[in-house]
Amino acid sequence: MEAEERRVWAIRGAITVDSDTPADVDSAVKEMLDAIYKENEITEDDVVFTLFSQTNDITSRNAAAAARKSGYSTLTPLFCVQEAYVENMLPLTVRVMIEVEKKMEKKPVMVYLKGAAALRPDIRR
Repeated sequence: MEAEERRVWAIRGAITVDSDTPADVDSAVKEMLDAIYKENEITEDDVVFTLFSQTNDITSRNAAAAARKSGYSTLTPLFCVQEAYVENMLPLTVRVMIEVEKKMEKKPVMVYLKGAAALRPDIRR
C-alpha cells in the first residue's frame, strides 16, 4: 500500500481477561492498547475517539475506565458498552475500535490477543 494522506482509520482489537477482577481488566486493557498503539505507531494526538465493548461476564471494571487508569485517552472521548449476548460467545472478552486521524505508511494493524485471537483467525501476527 502506498503512503496515504492524513485520513480517518478505524483500528480494531480484542483481548480476553484472565478473570473478572479490576486488576485483570486493567492489565488486559493496557496490554491490548499498548500493542495497538505500538503496532500502528499512533499517539493520543491521532485518536478521535475510542469505543470499547465487553462481554456481560465482566462486571468488576468498565474497560474505558481501565484505559483511562492506564493513561490512555486522557484528552479524547471514551465509551464502553456491553456486548450483545450471543449463545456460545467467547467469555471474558474486551473489544475495542479506535478511530484515528493520521497519515499511515501502511495498512492499519488489527490486534487480537490471548483467547481473542480465535475471533479473527484470518489475522496472523
